[in-house]
Parts: sequence; structure tokens; C-alpha cells
Amino acid sequence: ALISLSFGGAIGLMFLMLGCALPQYNSQYWPLFVLFFYILSPIPYCIARRLVDETDATSNACKELAIFLTTGIVVSAFGLPIVFARAQLILWGACALVLTGNTVIFATILGFFLVFGSNDDFSWQQW
Repeated sequence: ALISLSFGGAIGLMFLMLGCALPQYNSQYWPLFVLFFYILSPIPYCIARRLVDETDATSNACKELAIFLTTGIVVSAFGLPIVFARAQLILWGACALVLTGNTVIFATILGFFLVFGSNDDFSWQQW
């Protein structure tokens, strides 16, 4: 599972780099700002998972707020390349490559939480 997740992350970053570095897209590196969203997206859910007691089966406001914030970060990561393309900072082909990379990276992050998120206590031995 870990090998496939790392392969998915590498493929997603490859699409992002292709959108930035290919000569027909004028080698504009504005889409690299999406990397901040990759780093920020799991933080609200990780904080909420530490604060929330998992014994309660009902809905929890803290966890729902974390999911809302994570959704906002993910939507912003998809919106930023579109705004760059509309402002003509990057070309539309580069925008398509960055959006493809976003899809792969966020699917990889989701897969990480589905595979490794079921265990309550965190230890490096499960890797």
C-alpha cells in the first residue's frame, strides 16, 4: 500500500512539473504555488482527529469543521490554476496538467488516510 501511494504521489508531482517546465508552456512556474495546498490539506483533519473522542458515534462539530476547511483548501487548489490561466499567466494546457496532478495528489492523500487512518495510536512500526 505504501509503495502504491508513493508511486501515486510521484505521478501527481510529475504532472505538476510538466505543467511548469515544458517549453511549449513558456516555462512558467506559477503553478508551484499549489504545493502549499498539498501541505495544508491534511492539517485540519489531523488536528481534529487528535482532539475528537472517537467513542461518540454521533456527529461532531470539530470534525465537521475540519472536513469543511479541508474541502475549502482542496477547492482552492483546483481554482488557483484556473485563475492563473484566465489571467494569462499560464497557458490552458499547463492548467490541464496541473489539474490532473491535483487530482492524483489529492487521491493519494485520501488513500493515505483510508489506509493508515484506521489505527488509533500512531507508531512508525506500521510503515
